[in-house]
Amino acid sequence: MLELDPLSIVKSIATAEISISGRLVDASNASLFGTVFSQTGEQEIPIIYKPIAGERPLWDFPDGDLASREVAAYEINKYLSFNIVPFTTLRDGPYGIGAVQQWIEIDESFDLIAFSQTDDPRLREIALFDAVINNTDRKIGHLLMDAEHNLFGIDHGVSLHSENKLRTVLWQWRGMSFTEIEVVKLKKFISERERITVSLANLITEMEIAALFARVTSLISAGSFPEPNGEWPAIPWPPI
Repeated sequence: MLELDPLSIVKSIATAEISISGRLVDASNASLFGTVFSQTGEQEIPIIYKPIAGERPLWDFPDGDLASREVAAYEINKYLSFNIVPFTTLRDGPYGIGAVQQWIEIDESFDLIAFSQTDDPRLREIALFDAVINNTDRKIGHLLMDAEHNLFGIDHGVSLHSENKLRTVLWQWRGMSFTEIEVVKLKKFISERERITVSLANLITEMEIAALFARVTSLISAGSFPEPNGEWPAIPWPPI
């Protein structure tokens, strides 16, 4: 089987008809496994489809916008020059509009629990990303390691709130100074505010966009990873 190029995969996930074959039963919201055909029609590309119609109401997030936050997190990941979030788009599907994300085949033999407690630089990058997007649900199970040992982060529907809600299992770097490269990435993000605002305008609110840039500005000013604030649980439950 020929390996598809990344652009072809992106175009297929964004436009091709979705065929549903199952559901992730452990997910709190409807998460449907499916496939789309490649543009040549010769290969199937696995995806996860999260229709807005299958989202459960939350007390602290508006109804019906978790899918948009998934896509916003992907866009922010791109602007930060990370490769953490698999390609994610907002599009129509068999059960209406929802977030559609490229499926990652994981290395099931890899011990994510033990790995999550290390100081691996790939985890550090995700910790920085979570601080930027104000992720309130970074569980160990929301980390994926593929067969080539590329690390991905998924399930960002409860992120980008305007209030401080950071909850994560990745506190290894709390209070530690950013590297020069990390500071450069954060400053570049601020410098592209106009472009980023346009990209996010239909995904999160103006208040949330303003809070995003205020958060990044605060991180640059502090020069270090955030610490638990004591007013909000530091770790999501369950943490796995």
